[in-house]
Amino acid sequence: MLPRADAERLNPALTVVSLEPGIVLNEPGDEPERVYFPHTGMISLLAVMADGKLAETATVGREGVVGAMAGLGQHITQTRAVVQAPLVTSRIAVEPFRRAVHASLPLRDMIVRYNDALLGQVQITAACNALHTIQRRLARWILQTRDRIDTDTVPLTQELLSEMLGVRRSSISDIAGRLQTTGVIRYSRGSIRIVDRPALEAASCECYRLIRAQSERLASSIGGTPGAAQVREDLL
Repeated sequence: MLPRADAERLNPALTVVSLEPGIVLNEPGDEPERVYFPHTGMISLLAVMADGKLAETATVGREGVVGAMAGLGQHITQTRAVVQAPLVTSRIAVEPFRRAVHASLPLRDMIVRYNDALLGQVQITAACNALHTIQRRLARWILQTRDRIDTDTVPLTQELLSEMLGVRRSSISDIAGRLQTTGVIRYSRGSIRIVDRPALEAASCECYRLIRAQSERLASSIGGTPGAAQVREDLL
């Protein structure tokens, strides 16, 4: 989405790495050392309570970035960023990223716009957790994960789902069983295969569509000539 001249400010300092689920990129209170631009996979942003309990506030895939606000100056993270689905990502150290941002108005504009979209996702997720049933929230989470990994077989365990949704594992097991019985998914240890996507979207709440629409509006509003996307393809 960046003009090529601005995208090329990042290119020399970008490296591509593969990261496994469970790797923590940042903890609350950290000053980020790197900025991550996912190609495939998913990162969860988690609020961490004093007793160690977690609540997912947002997810980030190839439509987004983790740590971008550090480009605008000193930044302290408020959430834990953890890899949730096998991740291939470009990453850049904060200092060269900050220099590129300071030299590029389009890059600064993109950071601000993406931060607005991320805040919108946090707000929708908060409303979803308060207002919608576990089944609708589970369907939303499966769909969001599938969109980031480009396969109908999604690596999700009951333990992970119960932690992300803040519910008991038995609740996840019951709901996954019902969705399997009705032919929407096939569930096996450690993975979920989507069999009937339209039915899964119907089982989800409107939050999935709202969050997806936000990402699409972000992409269409920034515009610009092909740049950053091509840089990522060239790196791969």
